[in-house]
Amino acid sequence: MRSDLVLDDLSERVAPLLPPAPERRRRHPGRLRVPDRATLEGVMYVLRTGVAWRDVPAETVDCSGVTAWRRLRDWTEAGVWPRLHAALATELRRADHLGLDDCAVEGADVRALKGNHAGPSPVDRACPGSKHHLIVDRHGTPLAVTLTGGNRHDVTQLLPLLDAVPAIRGLRGRPRRKPRRLYADRGYDFDKYRRLMWKRGIKPMIARRGVAHGSGLGKVRWVVERAFAWLHQFKPLRIRYERRADLHRGLLELACSLIWLRRLRTSF
Repeated sequence: MRSDLVLDDLSERVAPLLPPAPERRRRHPGRLRVPDRATLEGVMYVLRTGVAWRDVPAETVDCSGVTAWRRLRDWTEAGVWPRLHAALATELRRADHLGLDDCAVEGADVRALKGNHAGPSPVDRACPGSKHHLIVDRHGTPLAVTLTGGNRHDVTQLLPLLDAVPAIRGLRGRPRRKPRRLYADRGYDFDKYRRLMWKRGIKPMIARRGVAHGSGLGKVRWVVERAFAWLHQFKPLRIRYERRADLHRGLLELACSLIWLRRLRTSF
């Protein structure tokens, strides 16, 4: 998909959700405010290329990298990305592009060079790392994402992921907020969490520990691995350079929004 088409679609949906711009001072008003579309283009450039914010080229993007970083900070603190997720989810459900009956969860470790929400990674010789936790629908469309340190167990984010799924409207009746069946690997095999999922009306489809491989659940839950492959094509998500955890999560949610937009344009 062409990048300008992505930017057009994204800007059109983000614009109504942005906080109002501060009023200019009448005396000594300073420079004109950079348009939101230009700063969104700067954020997208960093997300796609992985360059440092200060290295965003002026001949390519109509705003400085520092301005793009500040606008990303303001939008993240204003809660723009969760509202964007809810709006895109409504569009996808109305277009019948969501499979909410079967969902899958997984966690993926990434190297974290700086910042909080980083801990000694058990899979990378105790180097500082973070972990992305993701829940996807039957097609691999990301429904919610959380960020923790690399030393956090996957199962600790099972309930927070379910709570983070937005109320998905788009069809007549009550909005959907939970799947009917949830698929996960052996790392989530705890009786306590099985009981909690049954209590929520969700059937846990979790592989058992201590048994031979070949449970057959991989035929359904492979889509979450593909979703991580999509997300980690964006270089700032493959290795975490962002110091602030909330801004790294904002980039994560923005990348999820790009996947949702692609899902609206195509079917796979």
